[in-house]
Amino acid sequence: MKLRIPLLGKTRTDYLDAGIRDYADRLGRYVAVELPVLRDRHNHREADEVIKASEAVRLLEQVGAAVFCVALDPGGSLLDSEQLAALLNRWENQGVNSVCFLIGGHLGLHETVLARADLRLSLSRLTFTHEMSRLILLEQLYRAWTIKAGRNYHK
Repeated sequence: MKLRIPLLGKTRTDYLDAGIRDYADRLGRYVAVELPVLRDRHNHREADEVIKASEAVRLLEQVGAAVFCVALDPGGSLLDSEQLAALLNRWENQGVNSVCFLIGGHLGLHETVLARADLRLSLSRLTFTHEMSRLILLEQLYRAWTIKAGRNYHK
Protein backbone atom coordinates (compact mmCIF):
# COMPACT_ATOMS: atom_id res chain seq x y z
CA MET A 1 0.00 0.00 0.00
CA LYS A 2 1.10 3.56 -0.67
CA LEU A 3 0.02 6.59 1.36
CA ARG A 4 -0.04 10.06 -0.15
CA ILE A 5 -0.57 13.13 2.00
CA PRO A 6 -0.30 16.31 -0.07
CA LEU A 7 0.65 19.33 2.03
CA LEU A 8 -0.76 22.75 1.18
CA GLY A 9 2.41 24.80 1.58
CA LYS A 10 5.49 24.15 3.64
CA THR A 11 5.23 23.46 7.34
CA ARG A 12 6.39 26.76 8.80
CA THR A 13 6.83 25.75 12.43
CA ASP A 14 10.19 24.03 12.91
CA TYR A 15 9.16 21.63 15.68
CA LEU A 16 6.10 20.49 13.70
CA ASP A 17 8.19 20.06 10.56
CA ALA A 18 10.71 17.95 12.50
CA GLY A 19 7.90 15.82 13.95
CA ILE A 20 6.29 15.36 10.55
CA ARG A 21 9.58 14.21 9.04
CA ASP A 22 10.24 11.92 12.01
CA TYR A 23 6.87 10.16 11.83
CA ALA A 24 6.98 9.97 8.03
CA ASP A 25 10.35 8.21 8.34
CA ARG A 26 9.04 5.84 11.03
CA LEU A 27 5.91 5.08 9.01
CA GLY A 28 8.08 4.49 5.94
CA ARG A 29 9.38 1.30 7.57
CA TYR A 30 5.90 -0.20 7.12
CA VAL A 31 4.40 1.49 4.07
CA ALA A 32 5.41 3.83 1.25
CA VAL A 33 4.68 7.45 2.20
CA GLU A 34 4.61 10.47 -0.10
CA LEU A 35 4.31 14.03 1.23
CA PRO A 36 4.27 16.29 -1.81
CA VAL A 37 4.37 19.96 -0.89
CA LEU A 38 1.96 22.00 -3.00
CA ARG A 39 2.92 25.61 -3.57
CA ASP A 40 0.84 28.20 -1.78
CA ARG A 41 -0.60 30.13 -4.73
CA HIS A 42 -3.47 32.17 -3.37
CA ASN A 43 -3.64 35.84 -2.52
CA HIS A 44 -4.64 36.32 1.12
CA ARG A 45 -6.90 39.19 0.03
CA GLU A 46 -9.12 36.81 -1.92
CA ALA A 47 -12.46 35.69 -0.54
CA ASP A 48 -12.35 32.57 1.63
CA GLU A 49 -14.42 30.53 -0.86
CA VAL A 50 -12.05 31.44 -3.69
CA ILE A 51 -9.07 30.33 -1.59
CA LYS A 52 -10.76 27.04 -0.62
CA ALA A 53 -11.77 26.36 -4.25
CA SER A 54 -8.21 27.01 -5.44
CA GLU A 55 -6.80 24.69 -2.78
CA ALA A 56 -9.39 22.05 -3.73
CA VAL A 57 -8.22 22.01 -7.34
CA ARG A 58 -4.60 21.49 -6.27
CA LEU A 59 -5.51 18.79 -3.74
CA LEU A 60 -7.76 16.88 -6.13
CA GLU A 61 -5.00 16.87 -8.76
CA GLN A 62 -3.11 14.65 -6.29
CA VAL A 63 -5.88 12.03 -6.21
CA GLY A 64 -6.00 9.50 -9.04
CA ALA A 65 -9.23 7.85 -10.14
CA ALA A 66 -8.31 4.50 -8.59
CA VAL A 67 -7.00 6.02 -5.35
CA PHE A 68 -8.99 5.70 -2.14
CA CYS A 69 -9.53 9.24 -0.86
CA VAL A 70 -9.82 10.18 2.82
CA ALA A 71 -10.76 13.76 3.68
CA LEU A 72 -9.89 14.98 7.15
CA ASP A 73 -13.03 16.75 8.28
CA PRO A 74 -14.24 17.74 11.77
CA GLY A 75 -17.63 16.21 10.96
CA GLY A 76 -16.12 12.92 9.83
CA SER A 77 -16.01 9.54 11.53
CA LEU A 78 -14.16 9.33 14.82
CA LEU A 79 -12.05 6.19 15.16
CA ASP A 80 -9.79 5.05 17.95
CA SER A 81 -6.32 3.78 17.10
CA GLU A 82 -7.33 0.10 17.02
CA GLN A 83 -10.25 0.89 14.71
CA LEU A 84 -7.94 2.82 12.38
CA ALA A 85 -5.53 -0.13 12.32
CA ALA A 86 -8.40 -2.50 11.54
CA LEU A 87 -9.64 -0.20 8.78
CA LEU A 88 -6.20 -0.03 7.15
CA ASN A 89 -5.91 -3.80 7.42
CA ARG A 90 -9.33 -4.24 5.79
CA TRP A 91 -8.33 -1.93 2.93
CA GLU A 92 -5.13 -3.92 2.37
CA ASN A 93 -7.13 -7.17 2.32
CA GLN A 94 -9.54 -5.63 -0.19
CA GLY A 95 -6.65 -4.77 -2.48
CA VAL A 96 -6.56 -1.01 -1.94
CA ASN A 97 -3.15 -0.05 -3.33
CA SER A 98 -3.11 3.67 -2.68
CA VAL A 99 -4.76 5.96 -0.13
CA CYS A 100 -4.64 9.74 -0.31
CA PHE A 101 -5.32 11.69 2.88
CA LEU A 102 -6.42 15.28 2.24
CA ILE A 103 -5.96 18.00 4.84
CA GLY A 104 -7.36 21.44 4.10
CA GLY A 105 -5.62 24.72 4.67
CA HIS A 106 -6.49 27.12 7.46
CA LEU A 107 -10.02 27.46 6.06
CA GLY A 108 -10.70 23.73 5.84
CA LEU A 109 -11.68 21.67 2.81
CA HIS A 110 -13.88 22.83 -0.03
CA GLU A 111 -17.15 20.96 -0.65
CA THR A 112 -15.75 19.47 -3.89
CA VAL A 113 -13.04 17.69 -1.89
CA LEU A 114 -15.57 16.41 0.63
CA ALA A 115 -17.77 15.20 -2.25
CA ARG A 116 -14.85 13.26 -3.80
CA ALA A 117 -13.86 11.62 -0.53
CA ASP A 118 -14.52 7.92 -0.07
CA LEU A 119 -14.29 8.49 3.68
CA ARG A 120 -14.45 11.54 5.91
CA LEU A 121 -12.28 11.10 8.97
CA SER A 122 -12.04 13.32 12.03
CA LEU A 123 -8.87 13.35 14.11
CA SER A 124 -10.77 14.75 17.08
CA ARG A 125 -13.71 16.92 18.01
CA LEU A 126 -11.05 19.44 19.07
CA THR A 127 -9.78 21.93 16.50
CA PHE A 128 -6.14 21.75 15.36
CA THR A 129 -4.19 23.89 12.94
CA HIS A 130 -3.70 22.27 9.55
CA GLU A 131 0.03 21.97 10.32
CA MET A 132 -0.66 20.17 13.61
CA SER A 133 -3.14 17.92 11.79
CA ARG A 134 -0.31 16.75 9.53
CA LEU A 135 1.73 15.61 12.50
CA ILE A 136 -1.22 14.05 14.33
CA LEU A 137 -2.30 12.14 11.21
CA LEU A 138 1.20 10.77 10.61
CA GLU A 139 1.59 9.75 14.25
CA GLN A 140 -1.76 7.98 14.21
CA LEU A 141 -0.94 6.19 10.95
CA TYR A 142 2.38 5.09 12.45
CA ARG A 143 0.56 3.93 15.59
CA ALA A 144 -1.93 1.98 13.45
CA TRP A 145 0.85 0.20 11.59
CA THR A 146 2.61 -0.69 14.85
CA ILE A 147 -0.68 -2.11 16.13
CA LYS A 148 -0.99 -4.16 12.94
CA ALA A 149 2.59 -5.38 13.41
CA GLY A 150 2.06 -6.24 17.09
CA ARG A 151 4.67 -3.71 18.29
CA ASN A 152 4.73 -2.25 21.80
CA TYR A 153 4.54 1.38 20.64
CA HIS A 154 0.79 1.54 21.26
CA LYS A 155 0.91 0.19 24.81
